[in-house]
Amino acid sequence: MASRIPSRPSLAGSRLYAILDLGYARPENLETTASALIEGGADLLQLRAKRCGIGEIEDFVRRVLPICRETGTPLIVNDHVDVAAETGADGVHLGQDDGSVAEARARLAPGAIVGRSTHSPEQAARALEEGADYIGFGPLFATPTKPGRPAIGLDGIAEVERTVGARIPVFCIGGIKPPAPDGPDAEPPTLAQVLDAGARRVVIVSALLMAPDISAATRAARNAIAV
Repeated sequence: MASRIPSRPSLAGSRLYAILDLGYARPENLETTASALIEGGADLLQLRAKRCGIGEIEDFVRRVLPICRETGTPLIVNDHVDVAAETGADGVHLGQDDGSVAEARARLAPGAIVGRSTHSPEQAARALEEGADYIGFGPLFATPTKPGRPAIGLDGIAEVERTVGARIPVFCIGGIKPPAPDGPDAEPPTLAQVLDAGARRVVIVSALLMAPDISAATRAARNAIAV
C-alpha cells in the first residue's frame, strides 16, 4: 500500500491557488518559478502540462516536489492520477471527464487531495456529493488557458459559496487578474470583481506566470485576497 501523504496545512486556510502551467512556464525555469510563486504567497500549486508526455510530467513533478515539501505547500497534478500516485504528489485535479473522485482516491495514497473542475452550480453540487476535497469554479471570464470554453460569469459565485463552500473550499478560476504590484495596470484587474461577487478563494494562472516579477505579482494577489 502506498505510504500516507506527509502532513500539510489544511486547505481551509488556503486562499490563492497557483498553477505551474507549462503553456506559460518554461521547463528549464520550473524550480525558480515554483519558488517565486510560493515566496509570493501561493498556498498550493498545481502542475499542468497538457501537451507533454507522461514521462515528462513525472520528471516535472519530481523536480518541483522537494520545493513544495520544504515549504509545506501541497503540489497537485492536473489530470494524471497515475503520475500523482507514482511520484507521491499531494493529490490530483480532475476535469469533468477525468473519471470519478472515488476511483482516483482508491489509486492514491491515504491523505491525498482530490479536486474537481466545475462549470455550473449543478456540477459544483455533484462534486461535493461525490466527495471532492475542493472544487475549481469557472471559467469566470474568457481565458486563453481554456480556449473555446465559454465564460460562466460571476452570478453563480454566491450560490456556490453558500451551498458548497460551507463544506469544502471553492476556488474561482478563469481570467482573473490581480492588481499590478507597481505602477498602472496593463489590463483592468478583475480580482476585485470576483471577491465582490462573494468569492473567498481564487486560482490565478497566466497573470502570475507572465508577470515581470512573479513573486511580486503573487504577493499583490495574495494581499488583495486577504483584505
